[in-house]
Amino acid sequence: MKLIQIYDPPMCCSTGVCGPDVDPKLVQFAADVKWLGEQGVTVERYNLTQTPVAFAENDVVRAALTEKGEAALPLIVVDGKVAAGGTYLTREELAELFGLGEAPASLFTPAVAELVAIGAAIAANCDPCLRYHEGEAKKLGVSASDVARAVELAAKVKDAPHRNIMRLAAKLTRTEPAAAVATAGTCFDGPSAPGNPAKGSCCS
Repeated sequence: MKLIQIYDPPMCCSTGVCGPDVDPKLVQFAADVKWLGEQGVTVERYNLTQTPVAFAENDVVRAALTEKGEAALPLIVVDGKVAAGGTYLTREELAELFGLGEAPASLFTPAVAELVAIGAAIAANCDPCLRYHEGEAKKLGVSASDVARAVELAAKVKDAPHRNIMRLAAKLTRTEPAAAVATAGTCFDGPSAPGNPAKGSCCS
């Protein structure tokens, strides 16, 4: 069995895009771990903040923490043996570890991560987050038009629940609220008739 267990230090989540500060290393590692899972490797990931019991129940992890404290984290355990401590492995290192040959380059670059964070900021209505990530994206050479496209797409996805609830309200009350009529059929993949969203759209 191919099994990798990742024991992260305390953090709010392992994506790397939480809060106003994106951690490119975490973002890249999250993409690499997803790729590893797609290759048939079983991935288990634990966070000291959210799942401390998993740390206490594993003898290998408990021994590493006793010896080095939180400096041992992140701890990467493969088939019950420590493969790395205090650092995240690269995709190439993970591929070599499991004999997967040459790993394809990841498309999840720091610039892409900032565009994702901009979309998340729109979804969360987070003013400081949007200002911060727009500035970071600009530093990475992301064009204003690409930022605008990310904002537009995020807004359309975010507005989908509102459009759907207004359609339901119109159906239940047998009326056509102005909001439902005005916003119906504006999915990002093309216009559609009210009550008949574009087939295959994310907000259908």
